Amino acid sequence: MPVRVGSGLLLCLLISLSSQVRAIPRFARDDRQGNVEAVVLGIAQDGGVPHLGCRQPLCVAARRDPSKRRFVASLGLIDHAAGRRFMIDATPDFVHQVDTLGSLPDAILLTHAHIGHYLGLAQLGREVLGARRLPVYCTPSMARFLRQNGPWKRLVELENIEIREIEPGREFELTPSLRATGIVVPHRDEDSDTVAYLVTGPGRRLLWLPDIDKWDKWDRRIEEMVGRMSLLAFVDGTFFSADEIPGRSIAEIPHPLVPETVARFGGEAPEPPAKVYFVHLNHTNRLLWDAAARRELERRGFGIAKQGSRFRL
Repeated sequence: MPVRVGSGLLLCLLISLSSQVRAIPRFARDDRQGNVEAVVLGIAQDGGVPHLGCRQPLCVAARRDPSKRRFVASLGLIDHAAGRRFMIDATPDFVHQVDTLGSLPDAILLTHAHIGHYLGLAQLGREVLGARRLPVYCTPSMARFLRQNGPWKRLVELENIEIREIEPGREFELTPSLRATGIVVPHRDEDSDTVAYLVTGPGRRLLWLPDIDKWDKWDRRIEEMVGRMSLLAFVDGTFFSADEIPGRSIAEIPHPLVPETVARFGGEAPEPPAKVYFVHLNHTNRLLWDAAARRELERRGFGIAKQGSRFRL
């Protein structure tokens, strides 16, 4: 005998099916005077907070209270007039960060091939979203890594993503009011090279530089660059001190210590409109819980990036 389905159950089934196939809506165009802004989508090192294996109070509290979690470092860019949104790096927290951004990004810019910076691309595959040709900007080195290694090459083959190679040092347009330039920085380049992004809006420029080995290995001086260009700069603040990870040599995972970066600026942040914020903080970094250390840093004019903060460009 045929099975009869009540109208209420049928409606529930239709709603369920439609929710599975409906794409995440693009950001609607609005009339907010062409505002372009950046939003901090995450501030933590690749493992986030809570960090796997971490039993310190910071991580324990974050496991109990989701509001205390810190997502992996990522930056959103929004051009309200163009109705377009972008994301620098697709982190393991990609799903939550898309929610903060407000919609699926119109394109993703990748910095390099360490796990905190590209694993979120997996969410675009047929197992989850089944995206169609979502643009991914990256260097030729990063592009080769994605094209030649699974499961990432499947995203390319199935056209979930469309790789757009950038030439480091050459500016490219995201919208008529928003442009970006990849700048090569020295980092542990096991699988690809590494870039920071210089982002230019209609009224201000921003530097997103979450990873670098040491400042003195770079062919630029960060302090001169920030001051000369009046940059809003988000820079590598992974570690505060060299003894944060017992049993491991920090030489294996080099990053400029926060005090080293402060010293390069003469101990005081540059005069406004420049502003320097530390980002990509490891779960061992005292700036995540030490209020006195944070106050001292802020007294000197520096900032610690805050998840959800927005900046007009």
